[in-house]
Amino acid sequence: MFKSIQDMITYVNKEEVKVIDFKVTDLTGTWHRLSITSQKLKPDIMQKGIGFDGSSYGFNSVEKSDMVMIPDVSSCYLDTLKHVKTLVCIADIYAINNHTMVRYQDDPRYIAEKAEKFILNSGVADQILLGPEFEFYVLDHISYEYTNQHMEVTIDSKQAEWNTKKKDEPNLGLQVKHHGAYHLDSPFDQSYEFRTDVVIEAERIGIPIKYHHGENGGPGQVEIEVEFASIKEMGDRSMKIKNILKQMASERQKVVTFMPKPFATESGSGMHVHMQLKKNGAYIMYDESGYSHLSKTALYMIGGILHHARSLTAITNPTTNSYKRLVPGFEAPVTVGFANANRSAVIRIPGYTLDETEKRFEYRSPDAMSNPYLTYAALMLAAYDGIIHKIDPMDQGYGPYDFNLYDLSDEDKKKIKSLPASLEEACQALKEDHDYLHAGDVFTQSIIDTHIKKVMKDHQLMQKMPHPLEFDLYFKR
Repeated sequence: MFKSIQDMITYVNKEEVKVIDFKVTDLTGTWHRLSITSQKLKPDIMQKGIGFDGSSYGFNSVEKSDMVMIPDVSSCYLDTLKHVKTLVCIADIYAINNHTMVRYQDDPRYIAEKAEKFILNSGVADQILLGPEFEFYVLDHISYEYTNQHMEVTIDSKQAEWNTKKKDEPNLGLQVKHHGAYHLDSPFDQSYEFRTDVVIEAERIGIPIKYHHGENGGPGQVEIEVEFASIKEMGDRSMKIKNILKQMASERQKVVTFMPKPFATESGSGMHVHMQLKKNGAYIMYDESGYSHLSKTALYMIGGILHHARSLTAITNPTTNSYKRLVPGFEAPVTVGFANANRSAVIRIPGYTLDETEKRFEYRSPDAMSNPYLTYAALMLAAYDGIIHKIDPMDQGYGPYDFNLYDLSDEDKKKIKSLPASLEEACQALKEDHDYLHAGDVFTQSIIDTHIKKVMKDHQLMQKMPHPLEFDLYFKR
């Protein structure tokens, strides 16, 4: 939004902005906020920054936790959802080294920036284009409790089929048949007005939206697809649009969840990531003679991603709930392979991409529980590794699989590699395969180790927890 801190100060004074919110992203991909009044905004903020406790963000231990945030003035936008005029500015994290401020190597946003610079400086491309599809649920109620003597989760959506019999309040019969919400029209698509307001707000702050629609999973599942941008910019856009969604849902007495699998027997929510490259102003993913009109570069990218798919999963699917979605039969691909127009493959080449400006592929397994900066950086480093080492996915036995991979016999399934079945298995894969993430010093060993340690705590906690279904299966034996 601004080119300099002085531009920012001039705008704040002219537009009578009252508050500036500085946002910093932690390792899980959660925004933290520090707010100042406009009177405190001074030019020296770019030199001095604002101090904070990095240990509370999960970055450093308590004895070396002092860190500094410095705003990136180009990332600013006016947050019209606040009751006072508020300017939001994403900040970069700096560490203190010998009384000098230096960029913090494990700041997720800096990792995205490093990945982008490294890949572009290598000469393989001069523009990286990523386009995520955000699937999520818009719900009207969520409650949960877990104690030694009581376990309960209740989820509800007004458009759920089970509410057709509801009598304790006015019922207009606008519920949707099971799995009947895909691209459904009003008035049955009950979150349409909410989503429309969200995408208009997103475009107002510079996030172009491709489209939004109802999805075919459980009640309230929807999708918003964002137009293409580079690694760091798409990380910023992802953080911004998730924040807008959550704020606007709360205003409407609704709640949004990006949990990959909130409903036990329904399709989960993913974050498919479309990928393209340009060089010298031209798209380089197209070759009329290639499989599905893909160029060698595009195929090598696919080869790199599939070669590292199992270790990537620890970053792109970092929760225990992620692996409730990554099971066959729920439109979540688990087979490490690629194909044209095949939604059962981990990588799909959209069949409707017919010319060089559209030709791309999508990686279908990630979910939006992941830190977007880390996910986009890791995906592109895997793709880069494929380009540099000319990893041909056909030579490596990754397909193309032009058939329904869900219908394979058990014997045939054993012949094809699959994604990890648990967070523990994914972390083990990342321990064994992470050299590609070190390229260009993008990911440090520290952040890889910290990430594994953190998500394994979740896995170990869940391992101890009995599940209500287990009581049904085993209590009376």
